[in-house]
Amino acid sequence: MVAETKLYDALSVSPTANQDEIKKAYRKAALKYHPDKNKDNPSALEKFKEVSQAYEILSDPEKRKVYDQFGLDFLLRGGAEAPPPGGGGAGAGGMPSGFGAMPGGFGGMPGMGGGGTRTFHFSTGGEGGGGGFSFSNPESIFADFFKQGGAGMGDDDDIFAQFTGGGGGGAGSRNGGGGSRFRESGGGGGGRRRAPTPEVTIVEKPLALTLEELFKGVHKKMKIKRKTYDDGDGKRKVEDKVLEMDIKPGYKAGTKIKFKGVGDQEEGGTQDLHFIVQEKPHEIYKREDDNLRMYVELDLKEALTGWTRTIPTIDGKKFTLSKGGPTGPGYTETYPHQGMPNSKKPTERGDMIVEVKVKFPTSLTLAQKTRLKEIL
Repeated sequence: MVAETKLYDALSVSPTANQDEIKKAYRKAALKYHPDKNKDNPSALEKFKEVSQAYEILSDPEKRKVYDQFGLDFLLRGGAEAPPPGGGGAGAGGMPSGFGAMPGGFGGMPGMGGGGTRTFHFSTGGEGGGGGFSFSNPESIFADFFKQGGAGMGDDDDIFAQFTGGGGGGAGSRNGGGGSRFRESGGGGGGRRRAPTPEVTIVEKPLALTLEELFKGVHKKMKIKRKTYDDGDGKRKVEDKVLEMDIKPGYKAGTKIKFKGVGDQEEGGTQDLHFIVQEKPHEIYKREDDNLRMYVELDLKEALTGWTRTIPTIDGKKFTLSKGGPTGPGYTETYPHQGMPNSKKPTERGDMIVEVKVKFPTSLTLAQKTRLKEIL
């Protein structure tokens, strides 16, 4: 049982609605009543303000909890004292006393009390005391919603981009260089303006993969733990989440695999999680872009007189490489299209390069030196 339902009614949702339902309801209403779509409709401007400010409270688990228990007046006053039973410190229409004539408020919600239609207003600057919650600018609420991924909930993202200046840069950018049609918080009532909502953070985690996995591609499942708020009581909880990802053949070290909104839930939204590919060291090959390099070590006798080696490829084939000698240090043999695949062009592969290293003796006897001089 909640103390009042006015904010839920503004979004046309039930008091039992979860966060996804509240987000979807706000998205639908904000698009419908946005000032850019209703330039000559003042009532739409007020409705946009109404749904934005309702969303600002209901989307925050802590503020929603206080609102559900004590009502809006208690929240705006900063919780100085609990409202009397059945009263809530409300004036006409059940809203906080003294808020009806405040500037920047809501207007026009019918049926908020018995005996006909009443009007209520929400103030954007708390009343007296300065310690309570103050609403943000409705366009800022809308812009923050867009930046936190609200545009990714439907098939009309182009409309969202239009309203927010094309790049999530904030609502109102199309309105005379960023000027707002709404008065900022704190005017007249002495209320404290709400601190800006922090940006959603990005958490990066390493994803170590073998060269074989990067050659063939692989499907990975990662189990993570994330902190969220319980929809019921708003308390912090930890839950397990399994993420699945496809590693494409040819991915390189540094490639980012991005998951949006799967990390810890914070005030600004839910963290994004980026996995960064790391290559595990390989016992044979060293990767150079899409090429693979391997080394063949020869002793001095082999380098001078000839040698044979079996050369393995990353996909399991074998080649025989022979040289009659002499072979100098740094000599290379290239096998075209036996390297790593190109992640953007999977049918194309780099080369495999075989490089010779010569192991020289650390010491020679006088007789050996004399003999070498005679031979060479």
